[in-house]
Amino acid sequence: MKYRTLGRTGIQVSPYCLGAMMFGAIGNPDHDDSVRIIHKALDAGINFIDTADMYSRGESEEIVGKAIKGRRDDIVLATKVNGPMGDDPNQRGTSRRWIMTAVENSLRRLGTDHLDLYQLHRLDPTVDLEESLSALTDLVRSGKVRAIGSSTFPASALVEAQWIAEARNLERLRTEQPTYSILNRGIEREILPVTQKYGMGTLVWSPLAQGMLTGRYRKGQQPTTHRGGYFKHYNDENRLDVVEQLIPLAEKSGIKMTHLAMAFAVAHPGVTSAIIGPRTMDHLDDLLAGAETVLDDALLDAIDEIVPPGTDVGQLDMAYQPPALKDAALRRRPAADRTAA
Repeated sequence: MKYRTLGRTGIQVSPYCLGAMMFGAIGNPDHDDSVRIIHKALDAGINFIDTADMYSRGESEEIVGKAIKGRRDDIVLATKVNGPMGDDPNQRGTSRRWIMTAVENSLRRLGTDHLDLYQLHRLDPTVDLEESLSALTDLVRSGKVRAIGSSTFPASALVEAQWIAEARNLERLRTEQPTYSILNRGIEREILPVTQKYGMGTLVWSPLAQGMLTGRYRKGQQPTTHRGGYFKHYNDENRLDVVEQLIPLAEKSGIKMTHLAMAFAVAHPGVTSAIIGPRTMDHLDDLLAGAETVLDDALLDAIDEIVPPGTDVGQLDMAYQPPALKDAALRRRPAADRTAA
């Protein structure tokens, strides 16, 4: 496997990063099977593992910790902080108070004394970025963390973080983790140009568009329902229309849909690694089988015709949304103040 440099950190990582979200209660609850999947990925040359404290409330980190025991020095290990880890409102977010507690919990679950990459899982609108960067800087200087990054940040926050780091002599965000796939190319417009400008590594999540680019979800089939309606994008007619155009393109090219999708994600020069999230050994085997797939310019041009560069076909429900788009009160003046002077 050909390795790539993670931004300007000097760390060499595989173009596929093993995402551990599906290991644990929300995906594969069998710890032994999950460990076998991780070991097979490592044996195939993948040296980059990404997890988060909130994945199955710490269970994912525990599974990863079991799997890397005795192999820690050969692995670039990444985890994230922000998601809720209990009912206590202070057991979440990116405050200094919580970051300092959460990192110790993650280190314990992972069975290690340091993280290669520690990421802010989402932008926390209740916390100054300076506070978060200050806490992360202390972790880097203490040796508990090697590099810091972000996940699903808007371009404006990435730039702000770079400016804060320069002005306050704090550690810079060295990576960003956005969503990227043939169906969601929005990061080509601003996110990737910003990460490239600042020399940030980029590890993209959901290159298979939450499974829509596997060919399993087809137009005209029974609508897919998911707990809480969180994955409404599976029933987005526009996304399904695009999938119907991509399937014959893949077939004509003699490339499986999953391999086409993954090869597309790692073809962009601003992308360091694409995160794969297998739940079963079969899922991993399929993705590994396409690891050497390369798309030629004609095929990339054909994809551009179907989904123009820099555009999203609908939006993933878990993608970043500015607070004012989610909370109507943040975009409306109080009724008494709406009248013209």
